Amino acid sequence: MNLSNLQPAEGSVHNQNKRLGRGEGSGKGGTAARGHKGAKSRSGYSKKIGFEGGQMPLQRRVPKFGFKNINRVEYQGVNLDTIQSLVDNGVITDTLDFEVLVDTRLATKNSLVKILGRGELKAKLKVSAHKFTASAKAAIEAAGGEAVTL
Repeated sequence: MNLSNLQPAEGSVHNQNKRLGRGEGSGKGGTAARGHKGAKSRSGYSKKIGFEGGQMPLQRRVPKFGFKNINRVEYQGVNLDTIQSLVDNGVITDTLDFEVLVDTRLATKNSLVKILGRGELKAKLKVSAHKFTASAKAAIEAAGGEAVTL
């Protein structure tokens, strides 16, 4: 082996295309296989997403609908069975406050928490949250606990 017979490994080189825009003698000179004029012949051309050749695009033909209330308040829901499982696992003993909910990743630090009534609660707990459903509040108080609205 010497410098005169070095070549790439078998199968490592794929490009056997004709080189575009390298003079008339190459067979792909001049327009470099892009045709004449128009946006597609220019460098830097990229079609916009949803472009339909100048026809009114689908996302502009279809009407908008619905209503988005900008004053809507979103609550992060936490169910009673989730709280009961925290008690069973020994995470909480007597109080469930916002810091515990953030630590257990049931809520984020900027969210508002609403306690929902799915499942049943057996433990006597002091639960602090931003809102309670009627069934959740009744279940907490029936277990001997206290529901504190933040």
